[in-house]
Amino acid sequence: MHIAFNAQLLSYQHWYRSAGISRYIDRTLAHLGPRLGPECCTVFVGPDVPVDAPALVAMRVRQANLPTYRPIVRILWEQLVLPLILERDRVELLHAPAYVGPLAAPCPMVVTFHDLSYFLLPSAFNRQNRVYLQTFSRWTARRARRFIAVSECTRQDMVRLLGISTDRIDVIYNGVDECFHPEADLARLERFRAAKGLPERFILSLATIEPRKNVVGLLRAYAEARRRGVTEPLVIAGGRGWGDEPIARLVDDLGVRPYVRLVGFVSTDEQPLWYNAATLFAYPSRYEGFGLPVAEAMACGTPVVASNRSSLPEVVGDAGVLADPDDPEALATALVTVLSDDALRHELSVRGIERSRQFTWDEAARSTLKAYQTALGVTSLGCS
Repeated sequence: MHIAFNAQLLSYQHWYRSAGISRYIDRTLAHLGPRLGPECCTVFVGPDVPVDAPALVAMRVRQANLPTYRPIVRILWEQLVLPLILERDRVELLHAPAYVGPLAAPCPMVVTFHDLSYFLLPSAFNRQNRVYLQTFSRWTARRARRFIAVSECTRQDMVRLLGISTDRIDVIYNGVDECFHPEADLARLERFRAAKGLPERFILSLATIEPRKNVVGLLRAYAEARRRGVTEPLVIAGGRGWGDEPIARLVDDLGVRPYVRLVGFVSTDEQPLWYNAATLFAYPSRYEGFGLPVAEAMACGTPVVASNRSSLPEVVGDAGVLADPDDPEALATALVTVLSDDALRHELSVRGIERSRQFTWDEAARSTLKAYQTALGVTSLGCS
């Protein structure tokens, strides 16, 4: 059996493209590799991805000879070059891990959908990106044999917006890496606080700075929370994405400049320490297909205040406090409630750790292999 995995969106650079889908690709490959092996699976990466990256060591890796880190080049490579390679190499199944597969693919495809925000929140995307995703995901929906949705919410959106039948979609939750756990070494945590200039108590938000993540709504809620007596500063971490320009101006307009820090991109290696150091993790996104930062924060035992929209209630369950992301008063109430109640924070910490245990990359990999088998109509892939 010869399976191909299109990992052109995998990135290890310190910028916003290393979050989200790149993390999904990296973790999926790291756990699929030992099950498939280089004889069974070829991974196609961009020219800026090291072929000896830890997630790729168990796979056969091929680098594109074009600068596919540029969106237009990547799209042309996927649609024009990749089908030729698949046919030449007699690939029997292609996994396209981000919404779109090559329309002329000569083999069956499994396609992962992380969300349908480009339909549901079109104003959160620039026009070119929105039109590309809407058009090509519709075509892919008609062409692919099997689909993966990262939550039940995403599956229902796929059925409603793309007309894909429910029985062709497997819900496979994202996982939480083992590195996300309560930090037992308190001295290490204090050294981290000192190195980053962090106070004993603060609110953390970690996400790509883009309209969908609703940083504007969080800032408005934070300003209201301060009027109600909250003294903890707000730390906003994440790479700059599209449409981030209003953030700095709003911080000044709300009069919270002395209490807000924008620390930029945070590497995966450091993220567990950021979560552990925080008193509260806030994630008021307007729409999420899964919401991996929420699951990771819960795994670290950090109390969570999250949006009550899309998949987030599905992920958080009763392990966090949910609020309307478009209601700054309600969001401020949630922040004040959690910050002012030690017993509630302890209870949410315990619940969050337990809740996060159901999200594992190992289980995601097993379920992904089953999706491959279903797509091919076989009971075994015949791999190592």
